[in-house]
This record gives sequence, C-alpha cells and structure tokens, in this order.
Amino acid sequence: MIKKMAKILVVDDEQDILELVRHSLNKEGYEVHIAANGQQAIDKAKQILPDLILMDVMMPVMDGMEACRQLKEDKSTSHISIIFLTARSEEFAELAGFEAGADDYVSKPIRSRVLLSRIKAILRRQNSGNKIEENVKIDFGELAIDRDRFVVEYNGATLQFPRKEFELLSFLASKPGRVFSRDEILENVWGNEVLVVDRTIDVHVRKIREKLDDKFIYTVKGVGYKFEI
Repeated sequence: MIKKMAKILVVDDEQDILELVRHSLNKEGYEVHIAANGQQAIDKAKQILPDLILMDVMMPVMDGMEACRQLKEDKSTSHISIIFLTARSEEFAELAGFEAGADDYVSKPIRSRVLLSRIKAILRRQNSGNKIEENVKIDFGELAIDRDRFVVEYNGATLQFPRKEFELLSFLASKPGRVFSRDEILENVWGNEVLVVDRTIDVHVRKIREKLDDKFIYTVKGVGYKFEI
C-alpha cells in the first residue's frame, strides 16, 4: 500500500506549473516540496530525501538532466526515483532522460490523472520491493547483488546503480540462464502502469554492461535478454 505522506519534490522554473502540480499532489495527501532549478533540487533532495522527484528538463542555473545525473552519482540520493516533466516529447530526449537515470518521463501539458497514475505506480513498486527476488542477496562470487543495501558488489568494489538499472539487473539475475522477453522485463521492472519507449530496456542494459565490463547480460535476438555467469 502506498503511504499517504510520501514526500515528493517538484522542480520547475514556471510558477504556474509548480502550483498546479503541488495542488494536485496535496489533494492526494502527499507531502510536497518545491525547487526552481536543478541546483536547488540537489540541495533540497539532500536535505529532505524525498521518495520521488518530479523534475523539469529545461531550467536556468542547472537543467534537469545534469541535476538527475548528479543525484544518481551521489550515494545519499542515488536511490530516489525521478520523473521528468518536459515539453520536449521527441524520442531522443526521452532516451537521454533514461540515460541520465530517470525512472519515467511525462510530457507537458501535464494531465493530472496521468501524472498521478505514474507517481502511484512508482511508489507502489518501491513499497512492494518489486517481487523480483525473494533472497536479500544474490551472490555469484565476483558479482553480488545486495537488495537490502541496494548495492552491487563487483570484483571487490561496491557500485551504486540508479534504481531502474539495479532492478533490471536483479530481475535478470534472479534466474540465471533464463531468457526474458521484453514484455516480461517491462511488466516486472517498470510495471503495466508506466509507459516507456521500446528502446528503454536497451538503454538500461547498455548502462549496466558499461559498469560490469560488458559481462553477465546477453542479448537473445528476437526474444530479449538473459543473465549468465
């Protein structure tokens, strides 16, 4: 069950957008905080540690993409889910957002019902633990996935992964050797209520491979992906 007082940080340089989103979220019982640019978002996030950040892309001082990257690189904030709010609806912008570490992407003009649905889907998955793997730690020797601490241990080093990369790796590693279709991956990692472009999985797989020396995750053409040691 989604906790009623989940903390949400809304980041946008347009005051009318901030007020619109804050009003909608307050009506749903969320604790809402606001920031006007990417730098303020970073500072506020470190202070309050929100459950979720709704962030515009094009902003003064620091844009949303850079703010997202910095938040995901910081151990204290890397676990926070981020949804981009932007008028840039082109696919390349969406993929850039996912590469920066975003969990979802909502285009302006914002439709309150759609936005609330996306927020509830992400918070629900946070609270449910995604039901990806019953074991708290999956240990393969050189690679270990610790779901309790939300970290990946690889060749003696502890790595921090953005939430969706971590969940994708955990899901594939839960059954080594099994080939998962794209539909299975989207349903179990992103959920049916979150709409993402088809290449989103490819982007996340590529980022995981970069961190793990291009090992463990393999493409099965025409089907999907599998995890193997």
